[in-house]
Parts: sequence; structure tokens; C-alpha cells
Amino acid sequence: MNASPASPAHRSDTPPLPEEAARWVERLSLEPLEHEGGLFRRMHLDDHSSAIYYLLADPDFSALHALASVEVYHWYAGDPMRVLLLHPDGRAEERLLGPDPDAGQLPQLVVPAGVMQGSSSLGAWSLVGTTMSPPFAWNGFALGERDALRARYPDVSDRIVALTRSEPAAS
Repeated sequence: MNASPASPAHRSDTPPLPEEAARWVERLSLEPLEHEGGLFRRMHLDDHSSAIYYLLADPDFSALHALASVEVYHWYAGDPMRVLLLHPDGRAEERLLGPDPDAGQLPQLVVPAGVMQGSSSLGAWSLVGTTMSPPFAWNGFALGERDALRARYPDVSDRIVALTRSEPAAS
């Protein structure tokens, strides 16, 4: 796959985006999403709901996080996206967002409030959208802590490591 130079929205510490992904980033004016990773743009916000475009390009990932509101994913383009869900009752499951129902992929996924979620592309890049109601608010965002999650969900420990940023050094 051809790669284009990094766009202004693409972080300089990651490889150049594939050409088609870079075109989406430019056309949608996507920018880096602090804490979580990936590139995004908010398309809608009112008192009742919010909606974003969200692009993940390998090797970046959406770090495990929980939200105070329901989030609905909508798959749009690129490769399928692999989503890890860590439920408060101790269950862990993975779902695939994508265009091929025969391969177990879904075009839409509902993540309940309070479920820890993280994702990565199954290929070079994935473009999805998410809708939240009530709307996204930073005070309803909680980033997952690697060691605590690994202790609670040992069966998916390797995936938790892959979907968390390095722990900060102890002070």
C-alpha cells in the first residue's frame, strides 16, 4: 500500500498514513485525540447527543477507557476494527466492526456506559464514527490502568497490555 507524508493532523512519532487514510484525515479535518489515541473530529454536539469521526491507523490504538454514557460505533471505511470490552461484572469480550457479517463483523456496536473499551485496526487503518447520548464530556472519561485491569481480567492480559499506554514512572 502506498504511503503519503504525514499530514498536519498526524503525529510525527508514528509512521506515515496509508494514502487512502491520509485522504480521509485531510477531507474530514481529523486531529489527534488526547489520552485515547487515534484521530478524530466532533461533528455534532447539543444538550442531548454528540457524534465524532474516528480513525485508527496501525500501530496506534484506542487506549482502554470507560465512558459515563452509552457509545454507539458505526463502521465506515478501511479495515475492520477489533474492540475489547471489559464489563463491570468481570466478563471480557471482543467484537469486530466491519463490512463482512459472514466473518462475524458488525456495522454497528453499542457499548454500555461504564464498560471499559479499547480498540485497534485489524489492518492498516479503520474509520468509524461514534454517537453518544448524553453527549461526551471529559468528566465522564476514565482511562484504564494496566495493572488493575490485568489483575481483574487475567484471561485477556496480553490484549490489555496492547491497549494501554505505558504506566507513568512511580514518584
